[in-house]
Amino acid sequence: MLMTAPQLYISFPGTARDALGFYAEVFGGELSLHSYQDFGRTDGPPDAVAHGVLSGVVSLSGSDAAAGEESVKIEGAMLSLLGAAEPAVLHQWFDKLAMGGRILDPLEPKPWGASDGQVVDRHGLRWLIGYEPASSTDGM
Repeated sequence: MLMTAPQLYISFPGTARDALGFYAEVFGGELSLHSYQDFGRTDGPPDAVAHGVLSGVVSLSGSDAAAGEESVKIEGAMLSLLGAAEPAVLHQWFDKLAMGGRILDPLEPKPWGASDGQVVDRHGLRWLIGYEPASSTDGM
């Protein structure tokens, strides 16, 4: 399989199972988790996630950081879902990501005509979600 764009791989601070499960609840898709024990790794707890993949409309991968490794701290970057789904779906995702997180900018129409917003979810990832207004020729 040819990859056409970089994919985010997140090192969580021991919360990969909860975080990737949360994203599966938000976005749907298929979640596959493998423990350190499954991979024969001894650099972390046996039940820690050594590799997890959420495949679907929104795909994410990650693991629990091994002993001595840094976990995710993202500054100056956002995960962008601009135009990634119909507006109603984007609003649902935004609302679900905001549960236990914090809204930085509500998902609403902006002066330039598009609708967008920003939210930091409960696992510390910052999301930019939005869409362009429906064309006046839609449905004609």
